[in-house]
Amino acid sequence: MPPLQTQPTYPSDLASHSAYKRVFRPGSLTFGFIMPLEGYPDSPFPTLQDHQALAQFADDAGFSALWMRDVPFYDPQFGDTGQMLDPMVYLGFLASQTTRITLGTTGMVLPLRDPIILAKQAASVDQLSGGRLLLGLSSGDRAVEYPAFGADYDNRAERYREAFGLIKTVCETSFPVAETAYYGKLSGNLDLIPKPFKSRIPMIVVGRARQDLSWIAEESDGWIWHLSDFSTLPELLELWRGGYDDNRFRPYGYATFFDLDANPDAPLRRLMNGITVGRNALIKLWKEQERQGVNHVALNLKPLTRPAAEVMAEMAEFVLPEFPSE
Repeated sequence: MPPLQTQPTYPSDLASHSAYKRVFRPGSLTFGFIMPLEGYPDSPFPTLQDHQALAQFADDAGFSALWMRDVPFYDPQFGDTGQMLDPMVYLGFLASQTTRITLGTTGMVLPLRDPIILAKQAASVDQLSGGRLLLGLSSGDRAVEYPAFGADYDNRAERYREAFGLIKTVCETSFPVAETAYYGKLSGNLDLIPKPFKSRIPMIVVGRARQDLSWIAEESDGWIWHLSDFSTLPELLELWRGGYDDNRFRPYGYATFFDLDANPDAPLRRLMNGITVGRNALIKLWKEQERQGVNHVALNLKPLTRPAAEVMAEMAEFVLPEFPSE
């Protein structure tokens, strides 16, 4: 396993950020759900049934987060529409239906979004939720969408970095001054309101976003990648956290398609981009990954073969107690 930081510390402006700390804690593993809260293994379209009640159950049970994907179009070649509903609109709705659970994005396709409008939406959701938003940002992996937005697929890495910084600037600075190559110019005579509920909105990188790990480690508040070869996690975490002497906590999590087998003793099996497993092997897997330094797992329930309510209740009863929230 990689050598973990000795007592890593939160950045001072996140030390009291309860939503961030509900998801990311040094030495601990948490888990949440990528919307929608249902299985739809044989269709690109969820039904959107019972999501409100299940979101409230996740909140009450003590799960750490509900995550939204950003899928603006249905691409028949891709075959997955995510939660279908616009992520920021849906987060605004869930802000009124939940009280504690962290609300996040995994992630907004930043090169397809106007960063100032996105900053306005994010700050609005953050205010409505009482400071519970984590803003995860990706570069997108569907080249077919870019022409519809008139966006250049080849320069998405550069625009991602610039937009990432611009969101920080307008959310954290009053009457900011900024000049950008790909977006607009701010001359200090305008201010974006509202500002975030607290000092700022934690911003995480989802996927690699075509960035170097060093840039992600320096500029973001965490990194959520896709499920990879579990045997390589120690090396990956060493690359992610190694080489820094500032002792700052650098969270790592991954997202995965997920099916919980009805047999609690079913072994771990790999799905395409995911896993199917019984709860006992799942607990064993996550205990090992917690020891290795994984901080969060975001579960995409699309492959579920059982009702989501049944799976979430089983996890709340048997898995959550193995990973205390405090």
